[in-house]
Amino acid sequence: MEILIEILRLLVSVFIAYIAGKLIAKLNLPSILGWLITGIVIGPYALDLLSQSVLDSFWFTSIEHLLECIFGLMIGTELIWKDMKKAGSQIVVTTITESLGTFVIVTAVFGIIFHFAGIPFYLAAIIGGIALATAPAPSLSVVTNLKTDGPVTRTLIPMAALDDLVGALVFFLVIAVVSAHISTSGLPVYAVFLLVFSPVVLGIITGYVTGLILRRMKSNKSTIIAMLAMLFVSALIGFIVNNQLPAPVINFMLIGMSFSTVFANMISKEQLDAMMKVMNPVIGFAMIPVILNLAAPLDYHLIFGAGLYTVVYIISRAIGKYIGAYSGAAMMHCPETVRKYLGFTLLPHSGVSLVFTGITVSVLEVPAPENAAIIQGTIAAAAIINEIIAVYMAKKGFEWAGELGKAAAE
Repeated sequence: MEILIEILRLLVSVFIAYIAGKLIAKLNLPSILGWLITGIVIGPYALDLLSQSVLDSFWFTSIEHLLECIFGLMIGTELIWKDMKKAGSQIVVTTITESLGTFVIVTAVFGIIFHFAGIPFYLAAIIGGIALATAPAPSLSVVTNLKTDGPVTRTLIPMAALDDLVGALVFFLVIAVVSAHISTSGLPVYAVFLLVFSPVVLGIITGYVTGLILRRMKSNKSTIIAMLAMLFVSALIGFIVNNQLPAPVINFMLIGMSFSTVFANMISKEQLDAMMKVMNPVIGFAMIPVILNLAAPLDYHLIFGAGLYTVVYIISRAIGKYIGAYSGAAMMHCPETVRKYLGFTLLPHSGVSLVFTGITVSVLEVPAPENAAIIQGTIAAAAIINEIIAVYMAKKGFEWAGELGKAAAE
């Protein structure tokens, strides 16, 4: 009976978020802003409709991971190798410059502040590692919701996948070095690469098997059934691996992304287009629970307690993202709109930042609890403030680039 009540709570939460998204859209703002605000309002720290017991339940976690895999299809099916070859180097270089640029700027700013405050420099490096990660779901939901298309959109979609990899790699390398120096249980280097690349490797293997199967399918219905079955298998394997790790850090969106990238490059364009015509509404629905899961754990009370560190974090991260993206795009002679406006679409990152914050706190809470408190307070407050601002700025970035509604027009 209890699980039925929890499922009902989730369904009601999704319905409220859907209505809120529609109302926000009437103000010419992206629906995701309504979903984010709804998640905060109905989450454990406010109305508690989407309670902590629901968020922590096994069934919800399982469904959430599957939906994240489904959302990954949006990225992977756009990464067609023959279309990517021309822009491949541009995307790789721009991803590296915007990621590492953010890490360097945020680390440098906090390093200076912490030097005068008598706080160890390693804490600045950890904050820089958390800051460089981007949560692709909010920006990509703007792409879907507002039907954007153009150079910025076509650069952002593949960057979302690469940015997750670079962000995770840098963060785990930083946390491994810090852990080795201050904790009794350091994170081995091989474990860092395992955590970062295991979702990609898993997705590649299952995606290749799926591609072989789909080549034999004759009807659209059998193609979709086979693909969904293999996606479920991929998520199940990821879930099993995740439960064996000290901390549940497997990125299921990366599983779905690498899974779909492989099979999308193995089947015909006609077969892929027919499949995605059916799947795109499913992906649109999957976004709502994924965004609610990002927003519900955010404690709105932290907004009122946000201090100088939170403000510095939001501003320095935004500057790092913009300068890093602009530098890479200029270096690779990308279109002017990409240089000027791509950085605005890379600002969201609440879900990723909270996962990284949780891992950091688990490493610091015993050897340096005072530093763990600094990280927790700074990032948690920033996650709420930044996300609301970032979604609006992502929308403005696409608007300034002249890409709103272009996909619908085409």
